[in-house]
Amino acid sequence: MDEGRGGSTGRRLLAYEKRWMASLGLWVTRRRDGVGAGERALGYARAQAAMWYGLLFVCVVETVGATVLLAKLPVAHWVMLVLDVYTLAVVLGLQAAAVTRPHVVGPAGLRVRNGALLDVWIPLERIVSVRYDLRFPKTETAGRGSRGQDEARVLEMAVGSQTCVTVELSEPVTAVKLLGQRVEARTVRFHADEGRAAVAAVREALARREEEREARPAGAGA
Repeated sequence: MDEGRGGSTGRRLLAYEKRWMASLGLWVTRRRDGVGAGERALGYARAQAAMWYGLLFVCVVETVGATVLLAKLPVAHWVMLVLDVYTLAVVLGLQAAAVTRPHVVGPAGLRVRNGALLDVWIPLERIVSVRYDLRFPKTETAGRGSRGQDEARVLEMAVGSQTCVTVELSEPVTAVKLLGQRVEARTVRFHADEGRAAVAAVREALARREEEREARPAGAGA
């Protein structure tokens, strides 16, 4: 890896850590990131909550156990305590990021997110169709066509090993992954806690946009 790419990767990882840390503050204050006036939040954190809270419980038990076992070794005790507290913060931060950074649909487009990891903007004019489509992808298929290279690329943003909304696009959108890989996708699949309500919200936004377009005087700008 060359120095420039290594530096870029380091900056991306640092920015990712800042995002999940900031999410903890948003979670405590019951606020959400990127949900403006006239926009609707589409949550997706519920499907993974049991997993993260279960892992958090295990981490708490491990922290208590390590504290007892290392009580007579102060240096090792404090090193392990710092690592354990950081691990607890990471687990909480990942769930907090999913809660406070929901998908968002508004007059301009659909914003699909995966916590602090991935953030994809889809303009409404590129959406050809949206449907409820429950799937259980076995592996991450972001950036791969499922039936060969001639197929439109698919971006799957699974939560709890499932997606339930499929969006077909007229033009590809670009997703930038954590380490900088760029994925061009014309099909986006994501999870929402209320999948059918999410589909209805996107369709409502599309219908409203079409009504506004038809109501414009002839010759008006797009």
